[in-house]
Amino acid sequence: MSLLETKGLKKIYGSGDNAVNALDEINITIEDGEFAAVVGTSGSGKSTLLHMLGGLDRPSSGKVLIGGKDIFSFKDEELTIFRRRKIGFVFQAYNLVPSLNVYENIILPLELDGEKIDNDFLNKIISTLSIEEKLDSLPNQLSGGQQQRVAIARALISKPMILLCDEPTGNLDSKTSQDVLSLLKVSSERFSQTMIMITHNEAIAQIADRIIRIEDGKIQLK
Repeated sequence: MSLLETKGLKKIYGSGDNAVNALDEINITIEDGEFAAVVGTSGSGKSTLLHMLGGLDRPSSGKVLIGGKDIFSFKDEELTIFRRRKIGFVFQAYNLVPSLNVYENIILPLELDGEKIDNDFLNKIISTLSIEEKLDSLPNQLSGGQQQRVAIARALISKPMILLCDEPTGNLDSKTSQDVLSLLKVSSERFSQTMIMITHNEAIAQIADRIIRIEDGKIQLK
């Protein structure tokens, strides 16, 4: 069963002779529980695609359907709420709140929504990511790999329909990158989490169930 689908997705920057087709008629389908990697070189359109899939930017035309809902039919406030409740994000820069400890960073999305914490699920996430002993630590007391684990936990805690990862190992050394990738794979399997990872690295993409290649704003068919 498809969870996410794009139909004729286009993003054009500029106009006239200066127009750039960042995305050109993107049609993809992601199945429920699938772990997909979108691979492309710098400037290929992969990050623009992720921003569209996550509702962070609106397309020039076309649709993004998540759970059968066209997310761009929502008004801005509705889209913000949908994004917070249904879409998890893991970015290269971690984006943790420096004044909050690990536990507070993880539960932040639930607190913003006034949602009750599912402690059993929280404990499973913390155990899976091996950050039990860091809950009282501030982000600046953690290594890059530990910060990314916290970012993954924060993205999972609201049980999103889909998790979007933008170059999640970009700031990490090779060994830590492998550890984080393994944790993403385990999280995908253990929590049946639908996941899309953006990367420029073909080797990293191999961990996914399926690889989608993009170049010059177009999906490359085999």
